[in-house]
Amino acid sequence: MNYRHAFHAGNFADVFKHVVLTRIIEYLKRKEAAFRVIDTHAGRGLYDLASVEAGKTGEWINGIGKIAKAGIGGKAGELLAPYLRAVLPEEGEPVSYPGSPLIARRLLRKQDRLSAFELHPEDHAALADQFAGDWQARINLLDGWLVPGAHLPPKERRGLVLIDPPFEIAGEFDRMTAALEKADRRWPGGIVMLWYPLKHDGEVERFASALRASTIRDLVRVELQVKTKSDEPGLYGSGLIIRNPPFVLQTELETILPSLVDAMALDSGAAWRLDRLTQE
Repeated sequence: MNYRHAFHAGNFADVFKHVVLTRIIEYLKRKEAAFRVIDTHAGRGLYDLASVEAGKTGEWINGIGKIAKAGIGGKAGELLAPYLRAVLPEEGEPVSYPGSPLIARRLLRKQDRLSAFELHPEDHAALADQFAGDWQARINLLDGWLVPGAHLPPKERRGLVLIDPPFEIAGEFDRMTAALEKADRRWPGGIVMLWYPLKHDGEVERFASALRASTIRDLVRVELQVKTKSDEPGLYGSGLIIRNPPFVLQTELETILPSLVDAMALDSGAAWRLDRLTQE
């Protein structure tokens, strides 16, 4: 467990992931019935953008730093507004950036709940401190890979599972496939969102091929890249697999993603794509 998200908090991949997360939560809020957000690899909750870790990479500058200054308007701006309210201060530049569990919590209503899982003891302690006394949030010291097989479905029977592993060891794509299959069996009506990095290896396409060949229905793939694909180390983009996506999500993302690409592009190779891997 060597991965430390503090080096990467607020980068383009966080922005992309959290914008989509926000749109799904906003959709779930259309109905009065309660729902639960389940975050399997939750992290520490809040990240200091002035920390030594954030300063070493400066990744947030080309992520939320650019979005904060972009002034995105029109319909895209309307759709981004709940996300921006959740992550940006009312005035000035961002000095911290919230992780997925904190963003989700800021979007929940009184009847909704959050379950967050984190295995790293230090990060779990920080996360628990963030939510101390919050009766709507349950913070668990547990391996997130156990969640799909042991903690689904939630009693609310509505909601979202975010599976966002650190990809620090081999086999994460296989674990994601297995986790999605378990979630599909145990909670067929739930929304599941899986995040993955875009690198120069072929694992991403093998992952997509495995999902296409699976029995899991209603899978959509969304990817965003901020620069031209290359063999250099590091990410050129990131992707999401969404099981049971809200019916409005495709139209919303087709409106939002061009603005995100324009704002965070590092070169002319920046792009996005949205396609269906399996039918409903």
